[in-house]
Amino acid sequence: MSSSNTSGSGEWRRFTDGSIEREMLVALSHRVGAALRPRSLTLAGGTRVEVEGMDPAGTVVVQLVANQGAYKPSYRNKVMADMFKLLWLRSSVPEVERAVLVVTALTAQALNGWVAVAAADLGVEVYVFDGREVASLPRQS
Repeated sequence: MSSSNTSGSGEWRRFTDGSIEREMLVALSHRVGAALRPRSLTLAGGTRVEVEGMDPAGTVVVQLVANQGAYKPSYRNKVMADMFKLLWLRSSVPEVERAVLVVTALTAQALNGWVAVAAADLGVEVYVFDGREVASLPRQS
């Protein structure tokens, strides 16, 4: 695997100063004790994939679900697609040890019932961003 930042785009890429995605990554960075930034990865075979956050060592991979406003059932699809991507990267990239999903309080609604249980059972860490900091999603049974 190789990683790169697109020339001229800076370490934050599309996450502008003050964007909710950037705030989510900063809050999670404080929580995990590592600077998390967007990254482009090239996997074996040449497959290119963007991740919304990764630490400098490449051991933590992060996806964000930053939807706001009124809840829509389609948010559940985004949550599940991001969990699938995280699981795939954790199994495809030898350095990746932790798969982390960060959602807004609004999109945490998508993590009800079996979706939250599946995330926990499969080892996807889920955090909820409250606008300032992140907290672990309560374990469901």
